Amino acid sequence: MPEPEPIPYTLPRLTDAEGIARAKAMAESLKQRRTCRWFAADPVPREIIEAAITAAGSAPSGANHQPWHFAVVASPEKKRAIRESAEAEERRFYGADGDYPKASAEWLAALADLGTDADKPFLETAPYLIVVFAQRKGGIDEDGATQNYYVNESVGIACGMLLATLHQAGLATLTHTPSPMGFLREVCGRPEWEKPVMIVVAGHPAADATVPAKALIKKPLAQIASWL
Repeated sequence: MPEPEPIPYTLPRLTDAEGIARAKAMAESLKQRRTCRWFAADPVPREIIEAAITAAGSAPSGANHQPWHFAVVASPEKKRAIRESAEAEERRFYGADGDYPKASAEWLAALADLGTDADKPFLETAPYLIVVFAQRKGGIDEDGATQNYYVNESVGIACGMLLATLHQAGLATLTHTPSPMGFLREVCGRPEWEKPVMIVVAGHPAADATVPAKALIKKPLAQIASWL
């Protein structure tokens, strides 16, 4: 096997104080990110979305195959089609049509304090829906033939970088995962070897937007980290 061609890699060497300050500033900024369900219809520059996807596309991935595609939906007709299909699945999830809900009683109880239901107006109101697809096959050439690796992990990291960049640009975000999501492949015209992972809703929060108080409750550092 031939040796891979190396290229130089460097980063600016910060002082300890500078590194700590930057890390704390980023942590403080990201702590302000909330899942917003009330969006303004105000336009957002396409350049922000392009920059956020570019950042997401720089995420590490298995074998550097970059197994993702981001379908940006701005068309009112396509946003309505997504909302209609998503809400049909959500009504089944919550049992809003009078049928027995797909979700367990325990799951519905866990969601109660967040105020979620089958109505998803944000899917039409927000200026952009970024539908994230995981490419099970395709490789870097997206030909549908090459096997991809660590797809879920790779796409998950990319989604985190997408959300962080959108937040840094001053936009509100929401991750929506209707189940099943196969309809998104049809609406977005994507191939059968791609799996819809989530819809990232992006835009400015409505003037009267609120978030549930429970969203402010986060586990402390001592509970989410251990030092070995």
